[in-house]
Amino acid sequence: MQSIEIKAEGFFELLKLKDTSMWEIFAQMIDGNEKEIIFLNNEDKILFSYRLPADQEQLEQDRKEFSKEFADKMAN
Repeated sequence: MQSIEIKAEGFFELLKLKDTSMWEIFAQMIDGNEKEIIFLNNEDKILFSYRLPADQEQLEQDRKEFSKEFADKMAN
């Protein structure tokens, strides 16, 4: 499995500037192989990671699950 390290702050700033979602970027990265996306802070410490699935269907399921969990956390 390929590991990809991303500086979280810059990544999310770029998403804001481009007015796009991380899910659109993740969809473009799918090539049939799973990847581990590791988000780092400015000191190169791991904030969180996400295992990018090998297909669009699983990505869509992940997106729905994330959206539900996020909405639940925001409600509490």
